[in-house]
Formats: sequence, structure tokens, C-alpha cells
Amino acid sequence: MLEKKRKFCIDSVIEEFEELTEDAGKVQRETLKKILQENGKAEYLQELGLGDRTDVESFRARVPLVTHEDLEPYIQRIADGDHSPLLTGKPITSISLSSGTTQGKPKFVPFNEELVQSTMQIYTTSFAFRNRAYPIGNGKALQFIYGSKQFKTKGGLTATTATTNVYRSKQFKHTMKDIQSQCCSPDEVIFGPDFHQSLYCHLLCGLIYSNEVQFVFSTFAHSIVHAFRTFEHVWEDLCTDIREGVLSSRITVPSIRAAVSRLLRPNPQLADEIYNKCMSLSSWYGVIPELWPNAKYVYGIMTGSMEPYLKKLRHYAGDLPLMSADYGASEGWIAANVEPELPPEKATFAVLPNIGYFEFIPLREKPGDQGLDNVGSNYRYKELEPVGLAEVKLGEEYEMVVTSFAGLYRYRLGDVVRIAGFHNSTPKLQFVCRRSLILSINMDKNTEKDLQIAVEEASKLVAAEKLEVVDFSSHVDMSSDPGHYVIFWELSGEAREDVLNSCSDCLDRAFVDPGYTGQRKVQAIGPLELRIVQKGTFQKILDHYLSLGGALSQFKTPRCVGISNSKVLQILCSNVVGSYFSSAYD
Repeated sequence: MLEKKRKFCIDSVIEEFEELTEDAGKVQRETLKKILQENGKAEYLQELGLGDRTDVESFRARVPLVTHEDLEPYIQRIADGDHSPLLTGKPITSISLSSGTTQGKPKFVPFNEELVQSTMQIYTTSFAFRNRAYPIGNGKALQFIYGSKQFKTKGGLTATTATTNVYRSKQFKHTMKDIQSQCCSPDEVIFGPDFHQSLYCHLLCGLIYSNEVQFVFSTFAHSIVHAFRTFEHVWEDLCTDIREGVLSSRITVPSIRAAVSRLLRPNPQLADEIYNKCMSLSSWYGVIPELWPNAKYVYGIMTGSMEPYLKKLRHYAGDLPLMSADYGASEGWIAANVEPELPPEKATFAVLPNIGYFEFIPLREKPGDQGLDNVGSNYRYKELEPVGLAEVKLGEEYEMVVTSFAGLYRYRLGDVVRIAGFHNSTPKLQFVCRRSLILSINMDKNTEKDLQIAVEEASKLVAAEKLEVVDFSSHVDMSSDPGHYVIFWELSGEAREDVLNSCSDCLDRAFVDPGYTGQRKVQAIGPLELRIVQKGTFQKILDHYLSLGGALSQFKTPRCVGISNSKVLQILCSNVVGSYFSSAYD
């Protein structure tokens, strides 16, 4: 009876989504009402004088826009064991940790059962549209997913990454089974304490079930690229394990070793097939469809800071389509990809109007020159009053504001999105960039997207030398006057000095913001510096974040490292093997 009740029907899921989005504005008002009815007695809302009001007008009039910093005292009290209704009516069951790659330390975010429910709704909605476009059979998914370290807060709540909170829920297993997305690897691999060993075993389990794998997945594109870069170095060991039916001695965690050993049987024929296929590949192009012939696509978050990995991911994926996963954050999900046919660079995400209440701050570029006192997150844009989901306009850019069932009210997410269209009456969002400026000295203003464009342009010069930029980051160096931009590159091999000098010039010219070019011309900003770091430097940064309790599947390379992120800055600076200053404005 229970199995019948949980039977997954693609048509029903799509039909439900169509109904939800028919009058998204109405659903939003009902959703806000439900949030406030459930949480209206919370201390935070009572202090604001909201009373029993649940209408949009009263909510906007009395509840201010906030950042995480504003809610941090309440969240800390919850983490410390205050069981009174501080942010929500129902108790917060655990704490989610953000990736921490921006500020160098993770944020505490409330997590409860409602967030699990909305996650499953996002998963099933996007799967329904994905499966309609690219049907998969009964099988498994090669999923590079990882739990993270868990610890107890002072008040006894479990604190771990948002993805781990989801993976350890019972609903996750049920939903993955329903949508034919069961992981090849046992739980002992997913939740293993050593991600290097877990990654090796993910690859091994994927090869054992190679004919059953229907798609390849990780939360972020970076994790998939990292997995196959690792595969290039360990594939022969994996073949040996499969041939002999004995797990490599590199796997020392008893629980992982026992779980994976139960799956291994001597299979010389499969080992030979894998070996011959790998030997036949040219620079590992198309390794995924070659080794997993029934895979239909590669899936994961591929927008924003993940875009720089798409070229390498396409190399590994060959002709397989890449599909960007859904749009959300550690604070909760927002929108699903219901147009899986679009390439990641053009991906849009349709807002699910019943999983939270969403507002949008209209953003306009500030005209003319700006004073030095404007440096900061508001420097680039003029802000207008937030509008509701039903009031956004096609082609306009907005900052996302979220009100969730987990105690976040008018919470500024810091993401800039563009309205790319509408699905029925709900907007389809395109991720633009993070709101905060990452590179700014005085009158210049360059975002992560600007940095990404500059690196893409300059990387063409090393690509002509058969090299690639493995990863990159940046820093504003104010240790000398005038200050200057520093770009860190890790390359796949050694490049000639003249090429790297040209790359430095190209990077400098590629920042086309008028504030930057104007200040460079009058030497108010110093020449851009390209610093080449030795191989493995960004792996050391990853290891650092994992040591703090992060999960590989939630890791994002910090694109700009400030002085507050001292450990990462130390890793980068201590691994520099070459420095090249631009002469573009000489």
C-alpha cells in the first residue's frame, strides 16, 4: 500500500507544477500566509509588532530587509539551546553550514523538515521535466556526493552542510528511488570521513555498475571535473581492483572498505574492457560516454562560479548533454530547471511559488562617477523598493529576497538574477552574479562575472600553447600604493614567459569597467599582477575547507580572497612560482 502511494508519476508532477504556476501571485500570498500562521508566535516577528497579521502589506511594512548578520544573534541562541520560538513556531531540528568559501568561515543557517520537503519538491519537479526530454531507464546514477563532518552545537543540535542534512534524511532515499536516481555507492562511501577514499570508491562503484548508470551527477560541476581529473591518475588501480576483486590498500577506513568489498568480485573481462577503452581515448575526451554507455546526460549546478569548469566538463562528457541543476542556496531552494534542453550558459529556473515567499529588489546601474564612500555592495546599483514575484519585468535585474518556512524573513540572498521569461505566470530566472563586489580599490567595480570574462579571454593565449587554466582566484593587494589586482592561476603545465606576460596584459585590458580603465590610465590603480601557483595549490585550498567540516560536493573555489580569509591567502601566496605585471597601460 505504501509503495503504491509513493509511486512516482511524471505527468502528475508536471500537472501539479502547471497548476501552481497558473496564478503564481495568488500562490505566493497563500504561501506567505501559511509561513506567518506557522511562525507568527516567533519572538522575532512579535518584536516587530506583526501580531497575527498575515497579509503582504503588513508584512512588508513591519518586517525589514535583513542580511545574515541581522539574524545571527537569534540563530546563535537556537544553536546554544534556547528552545523558545525565536524564529519559527516549530523547533529547528538542525543547523546547516554554508560553504564558507567567501568569508573563510561557514554561516549557521536554520534547517527544518519543511526545507527537506521543498528540496524533494524541487528534485521531483526538475526530474519530471528532465525525464520527459531525456527518458532514463531503471538503473543507477553515478553520483559524486559526499557527507561532511557533523558536530553538536552547544545546545545539542547537529550542525553540518545543507547537502548532508538532506542526504541523511529518510525522504532523500525514498525520493531517489522514486525518480530512478539511486546512487551506485553505498552510504558508507557517501558519508565516509576521508573524501579522497570516498571519491576513489565512487569511481570504482560506478565502474562496477557501468552498464546500469543512467546519468552522472554532483551538486556542482567542479566536483565532477575534480572526479575525472582524479580518474586520469587512478584508472589503472581501479582496473586492478576489478580484475582481482580486491580493494586497493589505499582504502583504509574500515566501514568504506567493508561496504565496497561486498560489491567486488574478480571480473577480468570488465577490467580489460575498461583498460582498452581508456587506452583508446585521446586526452580523455568523451571518457564518460565511453565507460558509461547508457548514460543520457551529465547533471549538476553549472551556472555562476561553475561556468569556468564547463569547457573541461564538456571535454569529459563528449557528446552527452550537460544539464544545469536547480537554483537555490544553503538558505533554501527557489526554482527548478524546467527547460533541460537549454545549455548551461542559457539555463533558466522557474520559481516554485509555494516553497517560500520571494521578493525582488530592482537594480539599476548607477550613472556617472561615484564617490569613494560608495565602495561596497551598493556601489554598482541604485536600489528601488522590492516587488513581488508577480510584479517583476522581463529583462530586468533584481536581487533575490527570501522568506522561508525555516525562519528567514525578507532575507537578502545576495544573488543578482535576470528575468529571462515566464512559465505561465511564474518568472524564469537567469543567475547573473553575486551582488557583492569582489574587486574594488576606489572607483572601480568588478564582479565575479567580470573576473570570469577576463580569465576566459586571457586563457585563450595559454590554450593556443595546449595548456589550460586548472583554476583561478583573485585578491586586491593594498600593501603598496597604488593598490592593484592580483590574479592567481594554476596551469596544467609550464608556459613560456612571453605568453604569461601577454596573459597579464590581456587580463588587465579585459576589465572594461570605466572606473577601472579610468583609474588605470592615470595610475591611480597599479598594474595588474598575474601570479602563477604550483600544481596542487587549489587542491590544498579544497583540503583546507574540508578540514573545517565542509563537503566536497558543496565546495566552490573562492574567486576573490580578502585579507580576512588569511589561511587561503597564505596558501595562494606561499605557492607562487612566477609573477607577471601588466604593461597594458604603460
